[in-house]
Amino acid sequence: MRRVPADRFARLKSASMENPLIAIVPAAGIGARAGRADGVPKQYRVLHGEPMLRRAVRALLADPRIAQVRVAVAAEDPWAAQALAGLPRTVWRPCGGPTRAATVRAALRDAGLMPDAWVLVHDAARPGLPAQALARLIDTCLLRDRGGLLALPVADTVKQAVPASSSGPEEGDAPADAVARTLPRDHLWLAQTPQMFRAGELAAALDACAADPRVTDEASAVELSGGRAPLLVPGSRRNDKLTWPEDFDWFEAWLRGRPDAS
Repeated sequence: MRRVPADRFARLKSASMENPLIAIVPAAGIGARAGRADGVPKQYRVLHGEPMLRRAVRALLADPRIAQVRVAVAAEDPWAAQALAGLPRTVWRPCGGPTRAATVRAALRDAGLMPDAWVLVHDAARPGLPAQALARLIDTCLLRDRGGLLALPVADTVKQAVPASSSGPEEGDAPADAVARTLPRDHLWLAQTPQMFRAGELAAALDACAADPRVTDEASAVELSGGRAPLLVPGSRRNDKLTWPEDFDWFEAWLRGRPDAS
């Protein structure tokens, strides 16, 4: 395990004590791509006996520097109370909005944080966040006094597509996209969460970009609003987002292979 020099450790401890870390989990969506037929949002899907949302929150609670996890759910969500029952340092608030950005904005207002407080925003659909990756993000942002996010360098060849409707006549019944070009993958990263920023910086960025469709995560709002470029901190494949039905299958298989998965 990498040792942190004593002077750097003291700086990390001082920074976390002066400005407690608060985590926000936006969980107001329905997860349509997950293919649920019962109407229950995907964040409440049970994985090895435990709702996915609860697993994501527990992953954040693994770092004692996070003073509180605030889960933002839809206005009349009937599942959150049971899914989160008994978790320490955790509250759920019915302040969710129609989009992820709107939910995070509402959660920031609801929390009433000082501008200098550090906030980590984490996807409910990333229940496999390793404690080491979380600590790596917190350490990096505190030491550099700069916002950042977990991410992974792109390993596969990346193709940009021509949509099927504009790629000419198709053979057979099913239209398909065609390759427009291959993109160089150098310096390309896949964004993950948590994404960690000062509360004031994040709130201002989300307010400034409230109507911008290019905002797909917190880092993109900070980028588009002219803030300091967020740091890229190496994440983990275990922290991949569960989006499609097959994603849940591989995560369940991984959990079944772990003796400590409960």
